[in-house]
Amino acid sequence: MRKMLTAFVLVIFVLGCNSNTAFTEYVSFNGNWEAKKKADFLVKAPDSINQYNIFINLRNNQEYPYSNLFLIVKMDFPDNKTHVDTLEYEMAKPDGTWLGKGFSSVKENKLWYKEKVVFPTTGTYKISVEHAMRKPGNVEGIEQLPGIVNVGINLEKALKE
Repeated sequence: MRKMLTAFVLVIFVLGCNSNTAFTEYVSFNGNWEAKKKADFLVKAPDSINQYNIFINLRNNQEYPYSNLFLIVKMDFPDNKTHVDTLEYEMAKPDGTWLGKGFSSVKENKLWYKEKVVFPTTGTYKISVEHAMRKPGNVEGIEQLPGIVNVGINLEKALKE
């Protein structure tokens, strides 16, 4: 019985590993993302030759009150250049069913940020993610965004076509 359990755990571990993953990190917001709190990630460029896909991983629970999410993502390059994107992601279907994966009340969404990126400069890149949510008709942003549990960055080596 013990050998069977060990074999099962080993198979799950091997299947769960993604050899293409170069970087994964999360910041926890414990279900309430403050507008002034950014999720900052320091990503060391794996190389300056291969292409990588960058994803924003977002975990939300049932307390998230919207069907979409606006983010501002800033990437600071080692040579002091900066690239800023304003992004919108769909979080729920029109009928209110959450998108993302997960069997519990927490759903994880793997959201495209950048595709086939080559890091032109060696060194450390800083990626900052902040929410830009507003209530309809309001100019001011939402100070406390409920329902966001974690925000992460995932860097994967792009598959060759």
